[in-house]
Amino acid sequence: MSATHKPIFFLAIDAGGTKADFLLAEGETERARVRVDSIKILTTSPEAAKANFEAALGQLERISGVSPRRIDRTCIGTSGLSVPSVAQWIREQHASHVGGELDLCGDEEIAFHAAFQQGRGVLALAGTGSNIVGRTAAGTWVRAGGWGPVLGDEGSGHWIGLEGVRAIFHAIDEERPTALEQKVLDRWGLSAREQLIQRGNAAALAKFAELTHTVVQCAQEGDAAASDVLRRAGEEIALRVATVIRKMQAIEGETFRLPDVATSGSILESVPAVRQAMTASLRKAWPEIVVRPDVADPVLGALWRARSASGSGVD
Repeated sequence: MSATHKPIFFLAIDAGGTKADFLLAEGETERARVRVDSIKILTTSPEAAKANFEAALGQLERISGVSPRRIDRTCIGTSGLSVPSVAQWIREQHASHVGGELDLCGDEEIAFHAAFQQGRGVLALAGTGSNIVGRTAAGTWVRAGGWGPVLGDEGSGHWIGLEGVRAIFHAIDEERPTALEQKVLDRWGLSAREQLIQRGNAAALAKFAELTHTVVQCAQEGDAAASDVLRRAGEEIALRVATVIRKMQAIEGETFRLPDVATSGSILESVPAVRQAMTASLRKAWPEIVVRPDVADPVLGALWRARSASGSGVD
């Protein structure tokens, strides 16, 4: 009689700023995948995040017939782990609802693993936030950016929205026309410039990432101020990619060769103007640089890491 093997279940989660992707796999076979609103308590309330987390698990179980308690290993990638309450909240939710071990790491790490697994390269991540991470041939991790919406996140959705609002007032100062002002007023449900000034300066209320689509739309309609914001977003990302490449060069010395650059996140996936500006800027410095055309899917990197018994993170 042949031995009966217990199935091994893996759960991979990409906890983004506006959405969360959940992927359940049995061994090498993907069983179910769902997307829900954010489970990050930095961008949504703990009550809403908990409801979204539970909703995703419920959907996975209905699709696959597998209880979350049967899961053997979970990998969750998210930003904001330097905030102790973020990591603590995620660990508590996992312990309350899911079985097995938990590997908690940065969102840029799982995106890197999706593109390169444990190989060498540079990953540019730009969604609601942004971050750049690279890995040398010897396995040394280097990074740039990712300091959050106030101190960094250049080229991200938050940055684009904020710079879009700033561009309105630069245009006012310089007496240049821009469609951005009325579009932003409409998007935020405001009726006057004075309200925009108040809203924009109220850090707790101004969710600038909501304005990304507005800036992109204005750029597509030919608005010069909006187009300039998207160009600068790509250049800001390229600047940090170049910083990571030069860090790798300093570490690798004579063995250095240009790494491939992979991309991930909604901005680099869905806003061609940003991606094109990033690529053009990098090619001014390195004409032969390879920017991979496909966008890495971070939840697949989380799944790869969950399956790896010795998955290692960024220092």
